[in-house]
Amino acid sequence: MKFSDGYWMTREGYEVISPYEVHDVVVGTDGITVYATHRHLETRGHTLNAPLITMEFSSPMKDIIRAKFYHHKGTRRQGPASFPLLTPDRAPVEIENGADAVTLKSGDAAVTITKAHPIHIVYTYKGRKLTRGGSRATGFVQAADGRHHFREQLDLAIGETVYGLGERFTPFVKNGQTVDVWNQDGGTASEQAYKNVPFYVTNRGYGVFVNHPELVSYEIASEKVSKAQFSVAGESLEYFVIGGDTLKDVLANYTALTGKPALPPAWSFGLWLTTSFTTNYDEATVTSFVDGMAERDIPLAVFHFDCFWMKEYEWCNFEWDERVFPDPRGMLERLKAKGLHICVWINSYIAQRSPLFDEAAALGYLVKRADGSVWQWDLWQYGMGLVDFTNPAACDWYKSKLAALMDMGVDSFKTDFGERIPTDVVYHDGSDPHQMHNYYTQLYNKVVFELLEEKRGKGEAALFARSATAGGQQFPVHWGGDCEATFDSMAESLRGGLSLGLSGFGFWSHDIGGFEASATPDLYKRWVAFGLLSSHSRLHGSTSYRVPWLFDEEAVDVLRHFTKLKLRLMPYLFGQSVQANKLGVPVMRAMVLEFGGDPACDYLDRQYMLGDSFLVAPIFNPDGESVYYVPAGTWTHYLTGERIEGDAWRKETFDYFSLPLYVRENSLIPVGAEDGRPDYDYASGVTLQLFALQDGASASAVVPDVTGETALTATASRRGGEIALDVDGGAEGWSLLLRGVEAVASVEGGQADAGAEGVRIVPAPGAKRLVVQL
Repeated sequence: MKFSDGYWMTREGYEVISPYEVHDVVVGTDGITVYATHRHLETRGHTLNAPLITMEFSSPMKDIIRAKFYHHKGTRRQGPASFPLLTPDRAPVEIENGADAVTLKSGDAAVTITKAHPIHIVYTYKGRKLTRGGSRATGFVQAADGRHHFREQLDLAIGETVYGLGERFTPFVKNGQTVDVWNQDGGTASEQAYKNVPFYVTNRGYGVFVNHPELVSYEIASEKVSKAQFSVAGESLEYFVIGGDTLKDVLANYTALTGKPALPPAWSFGLWLTTSFTTNYDEATVTSFVDGMAERDIPLAVFHFDCFWMKEYEWCNFEWDERVFPDPRGMLERLKAKGLHICVWINSYIAQRSPLFDEAAALGYLVKRADGSVWQWDLWQYGMGLVDFTNPAACDWYKSKLAALMDMGVDSFKTDFGERIPTDVVYHDGSDPHQMHNYYTQLYNKVVFELLEEKRGKGEAALFARSATAGGQQFPVHWGGDCEATFDSMAESLRGGLSLGLSGFGFWSHDIGGFEASATPDLYKRWVAFGLLSSHSRLHGSTSYRVPWLFDEEAVDVLRHFTKLKLRLMPYLFGQSVQANKLGVPVMRAMVLEFGGDPACDYLDRQYMLGDSFLVAPIFNPDGESVYYVPAGTWTHYLTGERIEGDAWRKETFDYFSLPLYVRENSLIPVGAEDGRPDYDYASGVTLQLFALQDGASASAVVPDVTGETALTATASRRGGEIALDVDGGAEGWSLLLRGVEAVASVEGGQADAGAEGVRIVPAPGAKRLVVQL
């Protein structure tokens, strides 16, 4: 939202009251309160008929500074007034109140407020300036129509680039954009977003989280080209400036504040296949798809039933359509006997024709209008009401309907929608509907995720969710929503996923082949490679099926190739997922997150790092051409073994069975012994593949079990021509593969065998240490 008329003027109808100089500072044990006038006080008379800006500074945890500004502090904010934070309200701080400035320090982060005009609010980390607000930037905005706002403008340095703000499909770097944090069902081709998160990070190594669930309006280097501006309606504003040594540390601190991503179950990382949306299907159709995949040796982990598992006009009734599925319990038993997990589609609406509508309305479980009637509309399904998740009894009721499905054999739920939330309504707990608009999805997904944990156990819960807001990362997995079957949409989906990862979300997926319309065989095969090199992988469409043999026979081979590649990489991928759970760092990472010191990575949005070690550059054109950047160092193509030197752009053409998939130097990659399922004993028979270990460097790997606990650790180090590998834990059967090495001089502790990929070294029985002379 813009308030300025160029650089000097304020837009007609607005008055901005900005802090001019400090009138007083009150120092507390864990924070400071600064009272600032909007002009210089020359006489006592100037204290009359004039506002003060109240500014409170504190810290909820080390390396994070909280800023809270008020005009009228007594203005009541109905819930949810803020996002729930998972850290103490106040953390220990150091305060220095000098003659010219007052400083509050938390860990290595600090804020300094200068006292004389002009007031500067300067945020630093280890003495390095991060950003600055203050006079002519911070301000309370009075509008002629009585609708007031609070705004902040934080400095952007020359070359500073902004990322995040949720899953956004607009350009990856947000500079120059107006962004309204307001959940909407806008597909992947518009400025609207399903997952809006009022948090951004920059390439200067800090983040800013605005703690307001309602509409937050951003002007990122747009209204003022050297400022990141954000504003909210009302009399107050709260935000956090989050520091860290790296952007990974910033995300770790942010997710400590708002919640770490849960670790999804290992089975969820396998290939998902769905019925698609409006296609005709019954048990015979589903079985033909499942058996067809097995006959073609394509491992399938999850089968998903989309909307029409329920009767039309009755979404949601949570009952199988008996006209098509006369024996749902038996069908699920038969599918699960084939080794599958089952997911079904749901949303938070109860249509009027559902038998549950009258029940929910009578019990007061649906959101109401001001006159007490049930809020309804016909968009999506006729006469839909909205479940009121602010009512604990409604939550329990909703859970009970899903629990019956789980007792039948359902393992997961696709929690669709959650964005089209009305603001002309009344909630059970009195929540402000404008503040609930974005936050509703948090309650919705939390209810379903909690049920899955209650019924299946912690570590076995996985959603497939479309909408989210800050904190939603606690309830994975999220997918990118309705994309077109085009290369353009494939690229915009990746932009959205990378933005979401920089907003604290650890796991993300997308509809392989595109949702709307049907992909060409060429597009399908390219999207398959991208999809199986994502954290989660789902084949899904709208009006047509997504089984590969409907595209061409080569698509079958491509899908098999990349599915088995992912399953062999599960010891590595699941280990990276444990990192996401513990640290809050995404599995799919924008290049700037992993290579923050390389300016070439600042704008890269058509490639990513898959965990710490793999560079992936999907192909977005029918020519098979890829133009991608490789950061400094030695990189090895995982599929071909080709070694290249980085700090360079490359342009190459790839067939359907390959793409830029490079492993960075000094990487020890655990590769599994199985390629038929995602959940197996990762340490049994694991191959530790060592890539381009440099002299004086070391590489390590942690191999988890399927619960996320450590099963095996390994560390390799090199001194001159000697490589030593130490292994702890794990079962017999592990081996070391020196990728790109043609021969070795000697091995202590094992037997070497040279092959096409490199030299494989099998340890002697009971050996936990290998020493290799190159």
